Amino acid sequence: MASVALDCSHYKRDCSLVAPCCNKVYVCRVCHDDVEDHTLDRTTVEEIVCNKCSTRQPVGDRCSKCDIKFAQYFCGKCRLYDSNDLKQFHCDGCGLCRVGGRENYFHCEKCDVCLLLTMKDSHECLEKISHNECPVCLQNLHTSRKPSRIPKCRHMIHEECFKKLFQYGKMLLTFTF
Repeated sequence: MASVALDCSHYKRDCSLVAPCCNKVYVCRVCHDDVEDHTLDRTTVEEIVCNKCSTRQPVGDRCSKCDIKFAQYFCGKCRLYDSNDLKQFHCDGCGLCRVGGRENYFHCEKCDVCLLLTMKDSHECLEKISHNECPVCLQNLHTSRKPSRIPKCRHMIHEECFKKLFQYGKMLLTFTF
């Protein structure tokens, strides 16, 4: 079994994932995907390695040998471990973990995404709106870790991509032909 560095800028945790696709150990799926030529579906992870005592073990929230708690937040369905308090919660409707606090969101069945509670009575349902790619960067919106928005055009887009698109449009308007 190959192993990699325990540094991770994505999550704070005391365990690493054993990727079943390549049998390599990575602190997180993002670290894995950044260096491998394939992606890791973290829901398929069956084993982890304690970063304190190096014990390889089945997925769980505590080490079977040294009994440390791996992270403040643990989701057994998503195999998500994180001690950064982002108010994580699992949404069965979305099939993944979200950030921002369950108390601030509701899952719209038609849109098939979690939306802010402030939108509950005022949003226009757009069927499976997040199950598309961002029109700018082409990353899957439903599983993306980046914040998204729905502008007046009704196409979900990453917030960062929307700002860049808007800035680019303003730059084009300053050119004279």
